[in-house]
Amino acid sequence: MRTVDERMPCAREMRRCAASFVTRATARSRLPLDYSVASLRIVDFLIDGLRKGGADRERAREPLLGLGAYVGEVLVRRAGAVWVDFDADQCAYFDQRVGVRMPDGRVWNPLGKVHNRFDLGGPDESLQTFYLTLHGRARGAVA
Repeated sequence: MRTVDERMPCAREMRRCAASFVTRATARSRLPLDYSVASLRIVDFLIDGLRKGGADRERAREPLLGLGAYVGEVLVRRAGAVWVDFDADQCAYFDQRVGVRMPDGRVWNPLGKVHNRFDLGGPDESLQTFYLTLHGRARGAVA
């Protein structure tokens, strides 16, 4: 079992982490990273590119953190979630320091979902599908 990365930003830093990732990712391209649900298809594509490029987990650490922050920020902006720091039990369970709490109180781990897509690949680990099947979204949340 891995230990939680102490270099991981806390909840209050995740919005800035997502924005920084978007700035870096769009500096040389016109990727439509606009925090829309549709943009999560781009996240799937970017993670698949890291996998196909042969990156291992350590080399992909920074991009995966940025992608996870981005996915979480989509949940915040589109589904009514808020960033939260996990307690010790949640850190142990999710193997992450931060996640999001949905309006119904459920806690989700977008960074872990990004890691699953990187580790396992395939349509079963799609971040767009994750959002579309997510329980606990605010009523009327934009899909």
